[in-house]
Amino acid sequence: MNETPFARDLTRTTLGVLFVVMLAGASLWVMRPFLLPLVWAATIVVATWPILITLQRRLWGRRWLAASIMVAFLLLVFLVPASLAIAVVIANADQIGNLVTNLGSMELPPPPAWVADLPMVGPQIAEKWKRLASSGPEGLGAHVAPYARDIVQLVLGEMERFGFLLLDFFLAAVLAAILYLRGEIAAAGVRRFAGRLAGAHGEEVAELAGRAIQSVALGVVVTALLQSIVGGIGLLVTGVPFAGLLTGLMFLLSIAQIGAAPVMAIAAVWLFLGGATGSGILLAAWTIAVGAMDNVIRPLLIRRGVQLPLLLIFAGVIGGLIAFGVIGIFVGPVLLAVTYTLLVAWVRGGQAPEAGAAAAGSAAVSS
Repeated sequence: MNETPFARDLTRTTLGVLFVVMLAGASLWVMRPFLLPLVWAATIVVATWPILITLQRRLWGRRWLAASIMVAFLLLVFLVPASLAIAVVIANADQIGNLVTNLGSMELPPPPAWVADLPMVGPQIAEKWKRLASSGPEGLGAHVAPYARDIVQLVLGEMERFGFLLLDFFLAAVLAAILYLRGEIAAAGVRRFAGRLAGAHGEEVAELAGRAIQSVALGVVVTALLQSIVGGIGLLVTGVPFAGLLTGLMFLLSIAQIGAAPVMAIAAVWLFLGGATGSGILLAAWTIAVGAMDNVIRPLLIRRGVQLPLLLIFAGVIGGLIAFGVIGIFVGPVLLAVTYTLLVAWVRGGQAPEAGAAAAGSAAVSS
């Protein structure tokens, strides 16, 4: 029996689609080690593109020189804090070794009187503290030993992750240098691809994605800078040692969306244990204020650059962080912004939301 033209076309179309899917899957599998560095590089380049253009104008139009300065700055942002942290560990290696050696002979002092006055959990903490203090060094060592092994395993695992992170960062820096030099070509390709997918609204959605990345980067970096500065002032006021190093650490943790609160909370506990109750209370209250800045300043800064509902931006940042890790704070808002724009355009029958604002924002970014 001869095949009909429809059957032949359906078979050809099915095989063609299957071949394209297999080709795309194989390509993604080969590129898998480079996907995360590429996403990071694209995010960094899109977020800092206005800075690159401004720098290029001041350097007599030399793109390669401006790109070299930008990449060097990226390397310094990562390498300087890491080098300082390693230098502090090496400089205090003897003290750390003595602390580990004497851990089994340490005695826990009795709990301060204010511990029992803490609401809800104070009496339980004070009772547990008294039992550990009365058990002597042997009892304290027996309680600490299981947690010490877990901490050592955690540190070793984090060191391995840090090695992979270092490799990914250098790959991202190399890819960012390429994108800095050929950014216009890459942007034109993305706009053409988006136009092929969604017509006239595709290019607008691509511009919206770029503005969303820039707005998120502005919100994250400025919030992290403010948190670290205010937190550093709190450490200086309360007399915590290594305040400068801890301020840099708070900035990195804020960029990674962990926040400055863990560092400040540990410093407050250190003050309490050292007998500086007033400074500890002050730093604890300061920690709460610094932690609250993250939930107020960042969404407002992000919303200034892209006209989207505040709840959508907040959900994109938090949901993206949970779903994709640190890179999700950029990917999440972009995904929700694109989905929201396409959905509203479809509901309105092809008219994108706030077209005037989008065009104005696009002109501002391109200028």
